[in-house]
Amino acid sequence: MSADKKIKIADIDIFYLSYDEPNYEEHWADIRNKVPWAKHVHGVEGSDAAHKACANQSDTERFITVDGDNKLVNYEKLMDLELDFSDYDLENLKHSVISFTGYNNINGLMYGNGGIKCWPKQAVLDMKTHEAAESEGSAVDFCWDMNYIQLNECFSHVYNNATPYQAYRAGFREGVKMSLDRGFKVDPVNFEKNIHDKNYHRLLIWATVGQDVENGLWALYGTRLGCYMTNCTDWDFVNVRDFEWHTKFWN
Repeated sequence: MSADKKIKIADIDIFYLSYDEPNYEEHWADIRNKVPWAKHVHGVEGSDAAHKACANQSDTERFITVDGDNKLVNYEKLMDLELDFSDYDLENLKHSVISFTGYNNINGLMYGNGGIKCWPKQAVLDMKTHEAAESEGSAVDFCWDMNYIQLNECFSHVYNNATPYQAYRAGFREGVKMSLDRGFKVDPVNFEKNIHDKNYHRLLIWATVGQDVENGLWALYGTRLGCYMTNCTDWDFVNVRDFEWHTKFWN
């Protein structure tokens, strides 16, 4: 990190990070046309390991990830972007993830889910989340273990409804994560009061909006099922991080 705390997007590595998305080849071709120097990391098991794979290949102190279900939009503006964090404490900034919003093709939501992220390389190498987590709160997502700086600009559209399974899994994962309070289960009797109001609002939209979109009903069903199993059964919600578990459960 430079002393002036400015980050020029065009000067840092960009990774297209895919796993098993049915549309990943189409999206990879699209990103190569827009950002020819982008690198591709594919098929790494585990979210923690996949992001570490990017960090290990990064030649810059920070790097960008574009998820496999994303297509870049307004990419010329993104490449021209210089982020100025002059008001931030430098040590805090070294451990902060900069998150842009992604536009969700199923329900129109725009928030950090699926959006482009700008990661500090060393913090990613040091982190222990998902399959490498040492605490329950870090077991299902990054956002409760690392400091996030959420920016409102949107530079990608999230297409996670190419197949029934992809849409269902996207909904299921949000149905689980939006039901938690910083990674922990809440008392279902006072569910609405115990969940962050923005997460509660997004959970309701995931569970009700999108039936007019291809495979959208599968996303609604997945959301409701994930929320129900987390709050009304003894199912271990940590399984939400395991894509092999999802595939077996789906089958």
